Amino acid sequence: MPEIKTYADNPAVAAEFAKYLCEWINNQSKDKITVSLSGGSTPKLLFQVLARDFATAVDWSKVHFFWGDERCVAPDDPESNYGECKTLLLDKISIPSENVHRVLGENDPAEEAVRYGEEIRQHIAAGSDGLPAFDLMILGMGGDGHTASIFPYQMELMKSQNVCEVAVHPDSGQHRVTITGETLNASKAVAFLITGGGKADVLKTVVEKTGTQYPATHIQPAGSLTFFLDEAAAAKLA
Repeated sequence: MPEIKTYADNPAVAAEFAKYLCEWINNQSKDKITVSLSGGSTPKLLFQVLARDFATAVDWSKVHFFWGDERCVAPDDPESNYGECKTLLLDKISIPSENVHRVLGENDPAEEAVRYGEEIRQHIAAGSDGLPAFDLMILGMGGDGHTASIFPYQMELMKSQNVCEVAVHPDSGQHRVTITGETLNASKAVAFLITGGGKADVLKTVVEKTGTQYPATHIQPAGSLTFFLDEAAAAKLA
């Protein structure tokens, strides 16, 4: 069963996860720690808290950042997950540029999915299943139960043996590069950051593993699974 941590609201989730993340990093004994980041409202607050309160509390030179998904836009586009993180966090901490592994969203999506998958494999050792095993995978969940950029209508991306694939947003048609389900599940630890009452019903079925139509339900990592929730999102949980 996953571990459930519930806090008052979205800012509280961001603040408490920032503490958790920094303590976790500081407790790692190795010199290379691989973390995959997420986009969304709670990560935006998380980046602000990390920059404000933890900029010098962590040896960021040991951390390598990746992204679980990225919109196929230029890095200076307002919709870029990387661009937002750069402005809010990366420009404010001492992290070597070579430790930041962004998706090149400005490139051809299909070619970039292959290239980024290869970059991940170059930097992250494979687990027993032959897939790269991130030390920590940070994920969000949409109101439709999608996670990373794996949407319910593209469930085949949960089982792809490629590290990355091209996803297409069901409403906007926007192309994205996403890490696939098998690689998400190869992670040593997964942390979901989920907030908002609009996600409560879907979250209940995800946690109870009854909503099989939702990609988030199928996140069952090799290591630990922890949900960081606000009270609104957790309202329907027993």
